Amino acid sequence: MVENSKPKYNWNLFVGLKTEQIEEKAKKILEEMTLEEKLKQMVGMYTQVQALRLIPADSDGMKLFEATYDDWMAIYQAINKGSDNKRLGIPPIIFSDGPRGVVGPRMNIRKPTCFPVAIARAASFDTDLEERVGNAIGIEMRVHKNNFYGGVCINQLYHPRGGRAQESYGEDTYLLGEMGSALVRGVQKHKIMACAKHYAVNNQETTRMQIDVIVDERTLREVFLPHFKKCVDAGVASIMAAYNFVNGIPCGHHTHLLRDILKGDWNFKGFVISDWIFCIRNGKEAILGGMDIEMPWEMQMQGKRMKRLVEKGEIPLHYIDEAVLRILRTKIGFAHPQGDEKNYPADLSACEEHVQLALEAARKGIVLLENKDNFLPLNRLNLKRIGVFGQYADRVITGDNGSSRVYPEYVVTPFQGIKRKAGERIEIIYNDGLEIKKAQEMAKSLDVVVIFAGFDYKSEGEAIIEIGGDRKFMTLKPEDITLIGEVAKANPNVIVVMHSGGAIITESWRENVKAILMFWYGGMEGGTALGEIIFGDVNPSAKNPCTFPKSEDQLPPFNREAKKATYGYYHGYRFIDKYEFESRYPFGFGLSYTTFSYSNLRLDKNETETNGQVQISVDVKNTGNMAGEEIVQLYIGYKNSSIDRSVKDLKGFGKVSLEIDEIKTVSIKLDVKDLAYYDVESRSWIVEKLEYLVYIGSSSREEDLLKASFKII
Repeated sequence: MVENSKPKYNWNLFVGLKTEQIEEKAKKILEEMTLEEKLKQMVGMYTQVQALRLIPADSDGMKLFEATYDDWMAIYQAINKGSDNKRLGIPPIIFSDGPRGVVGPRMNIRKPTCFPVAIARAASFDTDLEERVGNAIGIEMRVHKNNFYGGVCINQLYHPRGGRAQESYGEDTYLLGEMGSALVRGVQKHKIMACAKHYAVNNQETTRMQIDVIVDERTLREVFLPHFKKCVDAGVASIMAAYNFVNGIPCGHHTHLLRDILKGDWNFKGFVISDWIFCIRNGKEAILGGMDIEMPWEMQMQGKRMKRLVEKGEIPLHYIDEAVLRILRTKIGFAHPQGDEKNYPADLSACEEHVQLALEAARKGIVLLENKDNFLPLNRLNLKRIGVFGQYADRVITGDNGSSRVYPEYVVTPFQGIKRKAGERIEIIYNDGLEIKKAQEMAKSLDVVVIFAGFDYKSEGEAIIEIGGDRKFMTLKPEDITLIGEVAKANPNVIVVMHSGGAIITESWRENVKAILMFWYGGMEGGTALGEIIFGDVNPSAKNPCTFPKSEDQLPPFNREAKKATYGYYHGYRFIDKYEFESRYPFGFGLSYTTFSYSNLRLDKNETETNGQVQISVDVKNTGNMAGEEIVQLYIGYKNSSIDRSVKDLKGFGKVSLEIDEIKTVSIKLDVKDLAYYDVESRSWIVEKLEYLVYIGSSSREEDLLKASFKII
């Protein structure tokens, strides 16, 4: 073949094809491919590996690279170039990560928007907002010349110490599915292939390469997979297999997960890629198990080796053809016109609209956990001097330093945000809090002290280069607890702002402070949002996407060093309900500067059939003295079920904005099919004919819920 010869197929002609036309074109191209060309489609290819200084993995598989930031940028831009088939015109996959924004942009293009971490966005319970975030990310992906977004992380927060809690949407499968599918829809509007990860049961980080998670089939189907199914139903282009083992089998080889469930039961039409480098242990087993692409370069699925196995009949050719057909089908389905780059100019990256969206997401993600005597919001007219304490209060911290890290042009720190929003007449003083006595002495002369306390990439996050991983404890760090205690002795007006990817136990110090805010990691405009909320320019509306327990006894067992773990049917608020605990800040809980009342709960029918639908409505009134937003949550319980079931499960939510004294009706539609349980013996989903309990209100806590019921006949 002449190197510069014209490719046979013009991908530009595939734009806008219907489903049946896409399938026809993909099959036609597949027929014309050699085995070598097919195998090239099935591996990532990084041509500059030599630029990296590879370090042999240690026994835990944690030590991977010692590479500069520029090295990693080259990886992200060069990924899967091997699938760039010049003869046939097949384009490459060009990968970028997430979910805080676009990871790995080209250095000659404007830097991207850094949104709050996913769990902060989950606290908004706002799928419209998440879809708009996805839309902005999709635009910036196009600006940065990428076409594959690996940032739809829907790992379940099985335990709050899970290292990558910040990258996902919390503990509940329904919330995970709603938010994850919203992100998929937003990103894919711009012909960007979205990837949902990490499939499946990938909920511990420190030993993510080795851990074998034992889980029974019903728990797998009902607890750990529905959110992936919802992303598949939303049309997600790709699924990333996880590093861990499930029931003794690596996820990258897992026939039951990949072939039986994903490609079989769910009829997933896209392709499966591996998590990077260590996901696949054996190339033959991976292909037989359902793997389509090894990332980020060919190792176990090395082309010459796989070709020999195909020729010997050890890998049937139809497995190769099926994988490549999936890849071609997806590439064609996401084709966009050559030359439409003019619609995605560089100045769209971190444009004012996207930055304002990041600010909106930060505002709607900060949870007000405590507010004694309505101490917040602060009245600017009554204050002269405010202290902002804490070693991270004036540092750039947007989450961990792993594959989700985004490098924006700037980040507004909490100190900067509070200072800007305080106004010129209030003096804002910073102290890093490292010298406790000095901080305590300073606090005596201040009207209010805001203590910023929590974690950074060294304490929680993706486990790379001996940092991050699962958090070691559920409380704040000892030095933060000491700082809070000693400063509170000197000044009664202390506000604690916690930054973390998951819940924190506050029992040892919460009584000593006036207010507690959960900041998570707020993105590039997080400090601005924090300042606005503290001074009442914005009314907090966020709710907990995970349970804040009183003690770790209220959580399932968790060992961050475990190489084997059994995951049960219950965790989070379902665990709290099952064992009749009282959590400190429940799932779905969050305070406002106003108050809301619920009344007139009603159902459009009292009985329905197994394929029916019930509409549930409630009136919500703003009974306070400030406009605000309320997140209405719907839970369903199962009266006299024949099997062990949750006390209640989240099955819907809605958001309402109310002026003072305003009343609005919130209606949520419930599909009866979503009440099914998985019957292991018949391998089917069954909706029981019984009485279902309806709970609707402001959190998962029983006293916050109105109750009704209906029957399925």
